Amino acid sequence: MDHVPFDDAETYEPDDGWQRAALAGSDRFTFEWFEKPPGHSSPMHDHENEQVCVCLEGELTLHTEKETVTLAAYDSVHLDAWESHRVENAGDERAVGLDVFAPGRGFEFWTDREE
Repeated sequence: MDHVPFDDAETYEPDDGWQRAALAGSDRFTFEWFEKPPGHSSPMHDHENEQVCVCLEGELTLHTEKETVTLAAYDSVHLDAWESHRVENAGDERAVGLDVFAPGRGFEFWTDREE
């Protein structure tokens, strides 16, 4: 068993106010809690990992090259590996979500990427 108390989780802040925390996982899958401030959007990107995004609080809008969907609390969406996307908080309140990645990944996806 690998217990990860939230207060002890590895954290990363890719942009001001966009916080991420690595929860329990493995090389086969990882869970990342995240918070997005109002008006924030990640850049359009893709990765080798399949991804499920669950909205826990507020609203999150996911954009792909072909469609856009807005998630309310407890809604979820699946993204295929290499599917270009970005995640936006278009609202006036903070948004909180949970990302699941398979295979698992670490924060180096953001820290080691070239702009």
